[in-house]
Amino acid sequence: MNKFLPSVLIIGAALATFASPRATAQDNYEIQVYGADTVEPGHTMLELHSNFTFEGSKTKQDGLFPTNHALHETIEITHGFTSWFEVGFYIFTSERSGQGIDWVGDHIRPRVRVPESWHWPVGVSVSTEIGYQRRQFSPDTWTQEIRPIIDKQAGKWYFSFNPSIELSYHGENAGKAPGFSPNFTVGYDFTKKINGAIEYYGALGPITGFDPLHDQQQQIFPAINLNLSPKWEINFGVGVGVTAGTDHLIAKTIIGYRFDF
Repeated sequence: MNKFLPSVLIIGAALATFASPRATAQDNYEIQVYGADTVEPGHTMLELHSNFTFEGSKTKQDGLFPTNHALHETIEITHGFTSWFEVGFYIFTSERSGQGIDWVGDHIRPRVRVPESWHWPVGVSVSTEIGYQRRQFSPDTWTQEIRPIIDKQAGKWYFSFNPSIELSYHGENAGKAPGFSPNFTVGYDFTKKINGAIEYYGALGPITGFDPLHDQQQQIFPAINLNLSPKWEINFGVGVGVTAGTDHLIAKTIIGYRFDF
């Protein structure tokens, strides 16, 4: 393997970040702080993200469906092609009383990582997620996310930081500066199977000048990760929105299984 190829792809993605317009985050469908690892080559990870909004918007706003008592479920399928490259595919859905089950959109997400053989002191990877979502669920229909990922396991402590950049190609934010959406988690291994964590998710506004605090989206999720088996990924959390522009109470689960194909 050419050891410089992942670096070229990472640098190229970073440059693309500042050459494109801004987008709004895909809210409450995929609530996850990513680690730097990629799926092993020849394996496929199937995940179900289920997020229920107990307290959110109750009326249509700017043509968007309300989020109160909405169940957002996402199917994520990720395949590992090499020790440093994977591709993920997402199917977003929404279900709400009186509204039925709706298809929201689809995204595709290639990701590269710095190989373990380089012996860096931290894990580093970068993903670029691009796709479509219907106008009833997002003010921007064609969007892209550039997500650098930096993580570290230090004894029983785990840290991960995802300083994501959001871009829009069609919709209200097309032609505007990229938006900044930092996510991070701090976790602690209470046992070999149980990890407790605090997760933070933010959508602060354009990188050229953040939105007023009232309009920013900021959520904090106390969460539990269960390490029952190398094949399983299980995460539970309850999130509280700490700004007026955020849904105020959300419960989330992620259940994933690794297949040998």
